[in-house]
Amino acid sequence: MLITDTHTHLYSEAFDEDREAMMSRAMESGVKRFFIPAIDSTYTQRMLDLEASYPEHVFLMMGLHPTHVKENYKEELNHVEEMLAKRKFYAVGEIGIDLYWDKTFLTQQQDAFKYQIGLAKKYKLPIVIHCRESFDEIFEVLEEVKGEDLYGIFHCFTGTLEQAHRAISFNMKLGIGGVATFKNGKIDKFLNQIPLEHIVLETDSPYLAPVPYRGKRNESSYIIKVLERLETIYGMDKERIIDITTENSKAIFGI
Repeated sequence: MLITDTHTHLYSEAFDEDREAMMSRAMESGVKRFFIPAIDSTYTQRMLDLEASYPEHVFLMMGLHPTHVKENYKEELNHVEEMLAKRKFYAVGEIGIDLYWDKTFLTQQQDAFKYQIGLAKKYKLPIVIHCRESFDEIFEVLEEVKGEDLYGIFHCFTGTLEQAHRAISFNMKLGIGGVATFKNGKIDKFLNQIPLEHIVLETDSPYLAPVPYRGKRNESSYIIKVLERLETIYGMDKERIIDITTENSKAIFGI
């Protein structure tokens, strides 16, 4: 059983006390591939250290998270570009627009999003999109830059069926995690209308833990709870869901 967690912040301070044990639990659960999104330059060394500890299982992305787009965002973008030029990464992410916490830097977020999509195209990499209360703004950018060279994952998809179809039309897979297990998550009501070929699994740990762990620290082993929910939603056995979603992740990340 080879499960892929396509989005997990394993370098987070939330795991500093028990990272090794947490990784062991994940691998014992069948999670063997972990794709690691970036936040900003202050976390780069932590990401590199994590990769050095688990070189056969951990695959890094590089990017500037929209909630970390501040006055110094151009310096941060320079760091992203320098790192992409220096070594191998598997995606540009997570990038996008977040209007939930703060709308102050919307213009800068849009600029950073477009710029990093340009970097992804330059290095022939997928993008991993963070979208919170910003579907219209995200789609506006994607409409400008769409093409065969634009593809990736709509991380933590929480939109409507119509928005799901639109995201897929831009060559995006939908990242499905703990929200699918929430009573008020809504996506479970229509997810079975989206073929599994468009879905990848993720946890976004340490955030968004699935039921029954909701409100607690999330970790990659909890992806099993997401799988169990998808079994019910799709009426399909877990092994088949694992096979399809892992193949989908290979198609995106190239490994």
